[in-house]
Amino acid sequence: MNVVIWIVQGLLAVLFLGSGGAKLTQPEDKLAERMTFIAIYPKHSVRFIGAAEVLGAIGLIVPAATKIAPVLTPIAATGLFVIMAGATATHLKLKENKVAPVTVVLALLALFVAITRFGAYSL
Repeated sequence: MNVVIWIVQGLLAVLFLGSGGAKLTQPEDKLAERMTFIAIYPKHSVRFIGAAEVLGAIGLIVPAATKIAPVLTPIAATGLFVIMAGATATHLKLKENKVAPVTVVLALLALFVAITRFGAYSL
């Protein structure tokens, strides 16, 4: 089971590192081509979400791998769950029904990591 959790952590880390990195580094107009929510949120909010995603991605891997403050791993997963719950609500509000299931799956995967790492498979 520990291997499965690590695979999920790695997958989430890669996805959130890419998504958050894009929100942090790309110009707003380029982001708006792919992400419609950019038009309704202030630029600083989008950058904050990006920073939270990057930090969450790092938090999924580094504390668990180094065994330095490993409790940060399930905390990072919980934070990513909250971000994806908000993303789901935003996509539903914008009537983006094709994107919302993706955010639900990512939220559930983050919740899976949080529950397992806080519980029986804690590091």
